Amino acid sequence: MNTEIIWIGSIASLLAGLATGAGAIPVLFTKKVSDRLLDAMLGFSAGVMLAATSFSLIVPAIDLGGPWVAVFGIVLGAFILHLVDRFVPHFHPALGLEGRPSRLSRVWLFVLAITIHNFPEGLAVGVSFGSGDIAAGFVIAMAIGLQNMPEGLAVALPLLREGYTRRKALWYGTLTGLVEPVGGLLGVALVSVFMPILPLGLAFAAGAMLFVVSDEMIPESHRKGFEREATFGLIAGFVIMMLLDSLFA
Repeated sequence: MNTEIIWIGSIASLLAGLATGAGAIPVLFTKKVSDRLLDAMLGFSAGVMLAATSFSLIVPAIDLGGPWVAVFGIVLGAFILHLVDRFVPHFHPALGLEGRPSRLSRVWLFVLAITIHNFPEGLAVGVSFGSGDIAAGFVIAMAIGLQNMPEGLAVALPLLREGYTRRKALWYGTLTGLVEPVGGLLGVALVSVFMPILPLGLAFAAGAMLFVVSDEMIPESHRKGFEREATFGLIAGFVIMMLLDSLFA
């Protein structure tokens, strides 16, 4: 086991998770951000995730394990996220209450929804570092950090509207990203110990992230009437992440 890689991967996933807090900082100064801007930012996040999934996870998974391993991993990752989404109680503004019934407040169910989908992002960072390719790991960590910033703001703003103080809204916005180091540590440790599972791990993380993009991020960015802004945001995020992957990986 390469403990240095494990440490680097864990720290990188922690920094990517903390980007939710950086994105939530505007709540210290304002309670209102336009829906048009938020939807464009969410679209940007979706584009970054799609490009990172395609070029940094699926392509290496095919190169290392072949197309059938990649297909199996993608389907398995998406299916596991489907089960979590179905049975763990959480709330999406676009889709309403999902999962099992719960007595938690709607705000906390919303925070839980963000936390659920942050786990596979941390897993993606950890698996990438576990391959031993530090450059590729940093590219994924950068991608996850970029797309986490709008999410942090999207969590903190509803908390402000529910009467939470600015500092608490910022803290809870940050807290939702701190599940990512858990996924990161798990991913980098498993792949470091069991290198043969690397292609499967890459594809699994890709499938989980694809599920999140299609099931949550795109519907959320399209529900307020700013679909075109969200679409151009998605394209911008995809292109920027594609360039980052080409230049640094």
